[in-house]
Amino acid sequence: MLRTRVVPIPPRNVTQALFAISLFMLLCAIPVLAQKTEQKESSPTKYDLHTELKTKGVVDEVNLLSFGTRKDFTELIVKSGDDKVHIYVCPKPFQEEMGITFTKGDEISVTGSKIKQETSDVILARELIRGTDTLMFRDDKGNPVWDPRTGK
Repeated sequence: MLRTRVVPIPPRNVTQALFAISLFMLLCAIPVLAQKTEQKESSPTKYDLHTELKTKGVVDEVNLLSFGTRKDFTELIVKSGDDKVHIYVCPKPFQEEMGITFTKGDEISVTGSKIKQETSDVILARELIRGTDTLMFRDDKGNPVWDPRTGK
């Protein structure tokens, strides 16, 4: 008959091993959780057909800003009466590829979706009319006409 000998493992070594495994798993989980949080913060607000409106005015400022994952989104600040309206138009690469330029003093009419961006209201432009030119930035469902990956 074979006899097996049981070798007791000291409790201190078991505790250290469990602590090391727990610490390793925690350190692996932190970057994953941080990435998911970052993606939620950087995802832009979607175009909402239910909040679509029309506005017109004169371009007061032309800016580039960060919107969603893009760092080169064109924003127009338009004076409409006494109010200033912030209009998010399109990525700069799309604007350049289409040969579109905006300057202070341009009279425009915009159809777009009014959304909440942080603490202020902005309009995501779907259609913009300047003089005799009609510029389409989104389709009838509000989807961008540019490639979201390249901005063109």
